[in-house]
Amino acid sequence: MAQAGGLDFEKSLVELEKKIEEIKNFTDGRQMDMQEEIQQLEEKAQELREGIYDNLTPWQIVQISRHLKRPHTLDYIHGMFADFMEMHGDRAFIDDRAMVGGVAWLDDKPVMVLGTQKGKDTKENIVCNFGLPLPEGYRKALRLMKFAEKFNMPVVTLVDTAGAYPGLEGEERGVAEAIARNLREMAYLDVPIVVVIIGEGGSGGALGIGVGDRVLMLSNASYTVITPEGCAAILWKDRAQAARASEILKITAPDLKRLGVIDDIIPEPEGGAHHDPQVVIEQVKTFLQKHLAELSKKTVNQLHEDRYRKYRSIGFFTDVIPQTAEDEERLVEKPATGKKTVKKKKTSESNDVQ
Repeated sequence: MAQAGGLDFEKSLVELEKKIEEIKNFTDGRQMDMQEEIQQLEEKAQELREGIYDNLTPWQIVQISRHLKRPHTLDYIHGMFADFMEMHGDRAFIDDRAMVGGVAWLDDKPVMVLGTQKGKDTKENIVCNFGLPLPEGYRKALRLMKFAEKFNMPVVTLVDTAGAYPGLEGEERGVAEAIARNLREMAYLDVPIVVVIIGEGGSGGALGIGVGDRVLMLSNASYTVITPEGCAAILWKDRAQAARASEILKITAPDLKRLGVIDDIIPEPEGGAHHDPQVVIEQVKTFLQKHLAELSKKTVNQLHEDRYRKYRSIGFFTDVIPQTAEDEERLVEKPATGKKTVKKKKTSESNDVQ
């Protein structure tokens, strides 16, 4: 029986599972038959477990995506690939431990695998800067991707970060430029790129290694332009409104699949990846094999064209049409094109496309 993770919304389940474990330990070795009581409690726990995990809110999914016991990038690398040879440094300043990567073998083919790395405890998190890359991390990632392009190896990136490091060092050394350069270079890399959101995918920190031919996402991961806390602080001046913000941001895998931001959802065990890491790692490997096999059949020109169309097709635009005052601020959706039209009263600029 998998133990719940101890998150706030799991407290009732944790207490019940603990009670079951205590009864089992108490009766072990004693001539007491409490099997019927234990079975009833286990059935109740299963009902409670299904009630929780089948109806997760976006904010609860965010909490699961941040769970300290979730498998991290190096866990996936060592679990999915063989003969991983890590490569270090951006050849200019430092080796950012929040970004790891190198050459490895997937089945019988070499690939370049890289990703953002979080720690499992405070000591590890200090070493890898809590998974918040510095500019040098993104420059290292670009160096590895260019290496892969030179030797015709597909690129796999694993995303698990709240964002790029927001401190003074990042600003001084050009973190925005480093991320922007990666976006540009990844858009026209000559080899297939598969991106996997394995935990928390946050802001430009995630996008800096997030441009790909295929973007896959674990079912309990999150992917967002800003953390729910940051969004709440901006919109309502109250970080406690994070749950409300997470509903608006559309950060869950089903929402992002519907919006065309991601291409495939990788299922997790009940309760999250941390309940059975090996099963999740095998699932991710299976999805990688499938998508890389499909992409390997495409020419370089096809990769470039499909990548361009993929990102151009995300979102919609609005235009302003002259209307009466009664129609002011009215929003009308046109299902045939997916375009939304904002109707406002006529002005001198009413024919401009916004």
